[in-house]
Amino acid sequence: MKNIFITGGAGYVGSVLVPKLLKKGYNVTVLDLMIYGEDVLPKHPNLKAIKGDIRDQQLLKKILPGQDAVIHLACISNDPSFELNPTLGKSINLDAFEPLVKISKESGVKRFIYASSSSVYGIKEEPNVNESMTLEPLTDYSKFKAQCEEILSNYQSESFTTTTIRPATVCGYGSRLRLDLSVNILTNLAINKGEITVFGGSQKRPNIHIEDMTDLYCMLLELPKEKIANKIWNAGYENHTISEIAGMVKNVIGDQVKIVTSPSNDLRSYHISSAKIKNDIGFVAKHTIEDAVKDLKAAFNKGLVPNSLTDDRYFNVKLMQKIELH
Repeated sequence: MKNIFITGGAGYVGSVLVPKLLKKGYNVTVLDLMIYGEDVLPKHPNLKAIKGDIRDQQLLKKILPGQDAVIHLACISNDPSFELNPTLGKSINLDAFEPLVKISKESGVKRFIYASSSSVYGIKEEPNVNESMTLEPLTDYSKFKAQCEEILSNYQSESFTTTTIRPATVCGYGSRLRLDLSVNILTNLAINKGEITVFGGSQKRPNIHIEDMTDLYCMLLELPKEKIANKIWNAGYENHTISEIAGMVKNVIGDQVKIVTSPSNDLRSYHISSAKIKNDIGFVAKHTIEDAVKDLKAAFNKGLVPNSLTDDRYFNVKLMQKIELH
């Protein structure tokens, strides 16, 4: 595994993963629409950043040969963004997927790692939602994630290793920062408004620190294929309620932060077990939610997050509305 191809590599997770891979000595090729700007990625002799679309099959046929592994991060990445333009969401999240997998395999790629989502389970009553449970996705976004998992497993072979990860919600600082994810939203409001509004609060949300998430992708490149072939794993830290997360944010940012609770009709709880990935390959998330808040606080203090309440680039839905992506 020397040459790594990352779709969506100039997004939130990619902005932390790409520098990590370069530091480890990989040659990295990123394919991304670059809608968050082309300055997200570092300038590096071993990095090739291509502004392009994963739906462009001719482009894929040209640039995939010679790659050893694909990490597929590109997608319209949350329900509100998806609902904004369902046709666009389907074309990127589902229709483009099988051609990408097929062309990867035909081009000699040895390993394909897919970022699915823990939302594929829907809402379960069980306290620990594990990989053996039925998928009951509630939205088109999560339905397509589940369909892609199935498509990918059909391509598993001796020469083409497939692995699917179902991450919890990612949190923490990245150079292409998202401030529309639970921990990051609450931290932004605590720092810049001094007040957090919690809607409901009893809902559980699983999270994973961006450093752990990107460490896991690195690990999946390094492990022997027998360990990861055709595997599907949850990846998260602990499951906490929104109220607990708000309390953690307040602990880090300071007692001056006010927490206001409002009633909510949406009391959906998501909770996942990450026991299987620990048992199978020894992966355990090491960074806490407080670590994510501390990292964000440090970035705000250094002036790395200007206009964090108003700039569209931190909010996927707002940016998509602004640029009218199609």
